[in-house]
Amino acid sequence: MAYTINKTDGTIVATIADGTIDTSTSLTLFGQNYSGFGELLNENLVKLLENSSSTSSPTSPLKGELWFDNNTGQLKVYNGSQFEPTGGAQASATAPSSPSIGDLWLDSTNDQVFVYTGDSRTHQINDEWELLGPAFTAGQTQSGFVIETIASSGGNKVVASMYAGTTRVAILSKETFTPSASQTGFATIKAGITLNSTLSAVFEGSSTSSAALDVSGTSNTSSSIIAGGNFLRSDEADTTVGALTVDNDTGVIIGDAQELTISVSSNNVTLAQTSENKDFTISTNTGGTQTSRLAITGASGAMAITGDVTITGNLNISGEYNATSSAISTYDDAFIKVNNGNSEVDAGLIVETGDTDDARLFYEVGTNRWMAGEGGNYSQIIRDSDATTNGNTSRGVVLKTDSSGIFTVAGIEMAAVGSAIATTDTSDTSVPTIGQVATFGNLWGGSAKTVSTSAPTSGDGDNGDFWFQREA
Repeated sequence: MAYTINKTDGTIVATIADGTIDTSTSLTLFGQNYSGFGELLNENLVKLLENSSSTSSPTSPLKGELWFDNNTGQLKVYNGSQFEPTGGAQASATAPSSPSIGDLWLDSTNDQVFVYTGDSRTHQINDEWELLGPAFTAGQTQSGFVIETIASSGGNKVVASMYAGTTRVAILSKETFTPSASQTGFATIKAGITLNSTLSAVFEGSSTSSAALDVSGTSNTSSSIIAGGNFLRSDEADTTVGALTVDNDTGVIIGDAQELTISVSSNNVTLAQTSENKDFTISTNTGGTQTSRLAITGASGAMAITGDVTITGNLNISGEYNATSSAISTYDDAFIKVNNGNSEVDAGLIVETGDTDDARLFYEVGTNRWMAGEGGNYSQIIRDSDATTNGNTSRGVVLKTDSSGIFTVAGIEMAAVGSAIATTDTSDTSVPTIGQVATFGNLWGGSAKTVSTSAPTSGDGDNGDFWFQREA
């Protein structure tokens, strides 16, 4: 009677006639009364023990059949179309063909494990295979975050270390601590991210705020990446080699009480001392000594200038000029010009006196002549060309003599008659008055001469006088 051989699901594998065998599977199946079945049976048992161990897969496998692949050293199971590893990943340099979802593959070149998802993703290194790890290839060596435990005096600390090519670049920690064992580049680990100090590592990119800035370096990476040491500090004295621009009208404020300000308004610049009644001084180092050159007294507004002053342009003074020295001012210029560039007005020199209008020497524009005087009373200063030699024809004008020493007048009136002329005044060059001449004419050789219609009395004349009596 023929044997009908069924699989677990009831499907017929083979029908074997009596006395025959079937080799349609990996095992040899026997019909009833097959002679010599013992050897083949034992071989079947051995194949089951070794899972058909061979370098090549069984030629007629059944779904679910096991095969030990001597090439890879893996136990594989037939899935109905191919053998695949029963556990772990299939190791190969290229992705397995016809994989099933969930299959694992070990990239033997890069030492990375992938799982087959059947879905294509743009980030996948191998299409439809999702990388499980590690994130780096064998050639890249250890890179990325590694969770580690570091001992410290405060106990073990769990950290996430970031590696790049087996070098620990940074440590991420939730707290600050000092490792008990030396960690290259990490003497102290801070809460947050601590960079390896031996790498001169830095954060590249943009930051909106920072707790501190390393100012030890001054070498810029580029024109837009500036070293910390090239930033001006506000907590101590610092120096800049470039121009400092304050691009707002508020300008610069200096002093612990903000006393000095430099500001701009409508393009007009103001340099201000803002503390009440405080002074403003500009000084220079003269011969090694700091010397005040311009001092403005805050309380009074008085200004003191030390040293020579050169003014190019007009000097306009509104107010009085006060001199605190008795020294005489001297000028090398041959002339001093006033009212320069202005319309014609009376101008000159004013000397302060007790009078209301002081004493003045000035040029009067209306008369084109020099005037002088004080208290508001001024008269002409006479020039040689203003005088005349003939006072008769040019009356009311100052007289001068001609080339012969003579001048002409209509008459001269003396303030008094003057003393009598004596006969001894032969060398006297004084001009006599009419009264003096008349008095002298009445004398005769020094004696008085009287002419009268009456005779003299005892009381008339002196000894030696003459008396002439004429008829009435």
